[in-house]
Amino acid sequence: MIDKLDDIHNKEIGNRLRREREKLELTREKFAEIVNLSVLYIGQLERGERQMSLPTLVKIADSLHVTTDYLIYGKGINSQDYIKENSSKYIELSEIDDKISRLNFLLSKCSKKELDLIERMVKLIIPYIK
Repeated sequence: MIDKLDDIHNKEIGNRLRREREKLELTREKFAEIVNLSVLYIGQLERGERQMSLPTLVKIADSLHVTTDYLIYGKGINSQDYIKENSSKYIELSEIDDKISRLNFLLSKCSKKELDLIERMVKLIIPYIK
């Protein structure tokens, strides 16, 4: 019975491996070259006929831009989806960082007295712009 469960699990891992490879539009041959494994072995993994070692799993996951959890359990997110889902947040944070840098540059030229005045003005203005 355990062998059957292992076979099912290997097939699920193999299906996820194949799906992610195909998403990247890689042939088995090209992917085998990237991960430095034989085409035959990649085919066996994709069909669930073989198990892989932990170092091989990590190498394959990295090459497919997915987590090892995703390959093993189908959980977690792959890197491409994460980037798509979070790119707008990254852009927004990047824009905020640019504004803060510009403000720091302007403030670096101010005297202590000017900085104190600016700080008081900002504290007064903030409640009205929220």
